[in-house]
Amino acid sequence: MDPHHVETIAERRIREAQERGELDNLPGAGKPLPSLDRPYHEDWWINGLIEREQLDLTGAMNPTMALRKEAHDMPATLRDVPREESVRAIVEDYNRRVKLDRLRPAAGPQMPPIAKVLDVEETVAVWREHRRQVEEQARARAEDERRGWEQAEAERRAAVWWRRLLRTYRG
Repeated sequence: MDPHHVETIAERRIREAQERGELDNLPGAGKPLPSLDRPYHEDWWINGLIEREQLDLTGAMNPTMALRKEAHDMPATLRDVPREESVRAIVEDYNRRVKLDRLRPAAGPQMPPIAKVLDVEETVAVWREHRRQVEEQARARAEDERRGWEQAEAERRAAVWWRRLLRTYRG
């Protein structure tokens, strides 16, 4: 070590913590920093916070952009809706809000962005197809499970039969 080197308070505290083992087994120890492959951005820390905490910033968006994001996420939103009437109501409510958004006055000389109106029938058809696939997969899983139970029951019965047969000849 350099004899002219003066150890700072921070360096001393880090060294002492290392000697006590307080810095052992920390998450990510020995691994490269995860953001090294990304280009530098001034707001790196806020982007990291949003990603790490999985924050939904839809409420902070421009209303039109929030509607566009909602349209993009609509298939995933409707995936767990159980009834067709509910799907229709959700899409019709979205379309109503899009039309209201279009009535807002434009701010500035440029044409404001607009969100698209969704075709209710097309969206319901996509939902129906997804529900059909989910139900088909559930039926297939139930059928596989039933066959497995039947196979296990048949094997159990055969084993019982063989045990009885062997007991009869032994005893």
